[in-house]
Amino acid sequence: MSQVLAPAAEVPDDLVELGYIGDAYGIQGWIKVQPHGGDGEGLLTAESWYLQRPGDTTFSTAEVLQSRGHSGTVVAHLRGSDSRTSAEALKGFQVWVPRSAFPTADEDEFYWVDLIGAQVTNLQDESLGKVVGLLDNGVHTVLRVAYDVPAADGKPAKAAERLIPFVGQYVQTVDTEAGRIVADWGLDY
Repeated sequence: MSQVLAPAAEVPDDLVELGYIGDAYGIQGWIKVQPHGGDGEGLLTAESWYLQRPGDTTFSTAEVLQSRGHSGTVVAHLRGSDSRTSAEALKGFQVWVPRSAFPTADEDEFYWVDLIGAQVTNLQDESLGKVVGLLDNGVHTVLRVAYDVPAADGKPAKAAERLIPFVGQYVQTVDTEAGRIVADWGLDY
């Protein structure tokens, strides 16, 4: 594994965790990466990845020789990984890529990482909460919007979540620069 991973001399400020190495793929040193969301677009375009063991604070780098999508995962061949054994030694590593290495999204396309943290309001400018994650239900993406339910009738305040389909019928505007999404969605939905 020492020939596959090199200590990261410099770690970019804009690293985004995109997935984890789930297993070896085949017998020639390829790995299978399970992306956290989407089809692994950022994984497929980066020439090198930053790898980190869960709970560790240091990063290593690995040069990506080839990568491609495969049945909802990304399979890749890293420089120095030439056997199933060397690929299996990478199992469990988190895979990080600089946000600046992502391809430019089209005007009506968004990376999930750019939506997380956005404040969501409705057409009446009432706060619906903050995007804490996204789900892919196979048909479309769904925003997970967290909000606080105030204390009432002797019940304590609590955290709750709204699921808002990320489709044009409900999502009216997205401003990633301002971190704001406007949705046609009621407070009581």
